[in-house]
Amino acid sequence: MALTPAAKASDFSEPWKNADRALVIDAYEYNPIDWGQLATDTRIVGFINKASDGMPPPYSCFGDETEARLCKTLWKRHAVAQELFQTRKVVAKALGLKWGAYHLARPGNPIGQANNFIDFAQPDPDDLLALDIEDDDPTQWMSLEDAEEFVRQVHRRVGRFPVLYTNGSTARHIAENRYKYRLLSRLPLWYARYKPDIGVHFPMGNWQGYALWQFSAKANCGRFRCPYRVAGTPTDIDVNVAPMDAAALRAQWPFGGLIDMQPDYLASIPVPLSREAALAGNVTITYATVATPPSFDEMVSVFSARWARFRDSFQMPAVVTAAPRQPRGIAEYVAWARKEKRAASPFEAAPSTGDTLSTASTESDRGLR
Repeated sequence: MALTPAAKASDFSEPWKNADRALVIDAYEYNPIDWGQLATDTRIVGFINKASDGMPPPYSCFGDETEARLCKTLWKRHAVAQELFQTRKVVAKALGLKWGAYHLARPGNPIGQANNFIDFAQPDPDDLLALDIEDDDPTQWMSLEDAEEFVRQVHRRVGRFPVLYTNGSTARHIAENRYKYRLLSRLPLWYARYKPDIGVHFPMGNWQGYALWQFSAKANCGRFRCPYRVAGTPTDIDVNVAPMDAAALRAQWPFGGLIDMQPDYLASIPVPLSREAALAGNVTITYATVATPPSFDEMVSVFSARWARFRDSFQMPAVVTAAPRQPRGIAEYVAWARKEKRAASPFEAAPSTGDTLSTASTESDRGLR
């Protein structure tokens, strides 16, 4: 199912200048927010907050004094971040904003990271979920192969798919290898690129548009110049634009399905749920049933049969022997009868004994003697 419409040309060139386009803020725990001032910007429809970061800290602290102190500091930071996350969620929803959570993907253990994300965010059915892959560098961030497993685990836990957040080069790599990354290439795309125009860079061969475009961040927003300033937020806040108005974005939020799903992709993934079913909750996850791929012996048998038909089509047709012409008239009949009598052998007239060669005397033989 297509969850995002094909973007117009104008949505690839400074769409935030169009007052009809909805905006979304995304923040992490160190971004201060003045909620009263932020609420004055009526174009802000949603707020996506950072949830988990890789794996949670260990439950027990071991080691020397320095290691124990570091472990406790990480636990304190984790607890404070989770408390702030839930507080912001309550405030944002009270202001009528749509809520979302993203997971910062780290190398290793995609199943554990997915579980950490769901346990941290505790998402409601209408909360957007996002997987943040900062770059295609498996030494620093989650590999794309592990990201596929992360997405599957999120779907197993909540019955819907996350949005994919990534930069332009990684999105293009996924699009060019969409038969390898069959889930990542079908997630709604949260596109990060800090340029005024992305028309020549966007991977249109796979995605026909973006769900969100992160166009403003610390990279291109400062004290004196910024693509868009949101009241009540610092200059390093991330601002995103949607290729639709506020009403359309609220209707599609929290996304959660796959884009342009192909039939052959169903062999390895669960069947996605409709938005209405996901919001209703208490759903049963089902998996697609597809025909089993043919075995090697079956393919050889089919090939052999087709080759035999092809070969036989080049054989010469059978030659039909014409029946001998019957004699006409008395003279021809007499000549024919004499020829047949001379050609007849005494042995041919004898009854067959079934042997290949017989040396026994016959009545004809005795008569000749």
